[in-house]
This record gives sequence, structure tokens and C-alpha cells, in this order.
Amino acid sequence: MVMKPALSAFAAALLFAGIGSPAMAGQAGYAAGHWRATHRAIYEAENLIAFLEADPETDDGYKAPIINRARAAIWRLEAKLGPPQWRWRTPCCYSRKPIDIH
Repeated sequence: MVMKPALSAFAAALLFAGIGSPAMAGQAGYAAGHWRATHRAIYEAENLIAFLEADPETDDGYKAPIINRARAAIWRLEAKLGPPQWRWRTPCCYSRKPIDIH
């Protein structure tokens, strides 16, 4: 009877150790995948706008609503991302003393 709880505790420990395995390496969880998917959607919307604006054969009455919807989608997606978070706290170039050359 003592073996069953010890075995189940060992199995639970293996399960939790497998969650943080190297299979998850390179991903910071859901946030990294969400960030990439959002940037990909913004990139595709910008490409659609560029394609429609560059095509002189397409009527402006046809492409104007599509461009407006794509721009609204870009603004909505950029609002989801939030402000950028940089790895450094102070700018590298402004913390140096200026060089005086005479």
C-alpha cells in the first residue's frame, strides 16, 4: 500500500518536469506566440494595403473600403500589443560623456 502513493507522487513529479521540458524552449509561453501572430497579421494587412495602393487598374471605389478596414485592423492589433519593452533601461549612447576634439 505504501508503494502506490510513492509511485503516483513519482509519476506526478515526472509529469510536472515534462511540462518545462526542452520542447517548450524558444517559446516564452502563450505571450510569445501571441506576439508573433499579431505581428504577422499586421504585416499581412500592410502588404494588402500596399498591393491595393500600387495597382492602378483597380477602381478607387472598390479598394478604398478594403484599405480603410485593413488600417482599422492594424490600429486594433497594435493596441493589443501594448507599449514596447526594451531590454535596456537607459539608452547606451546618451549615457557617455561627449568627446571634445580640439
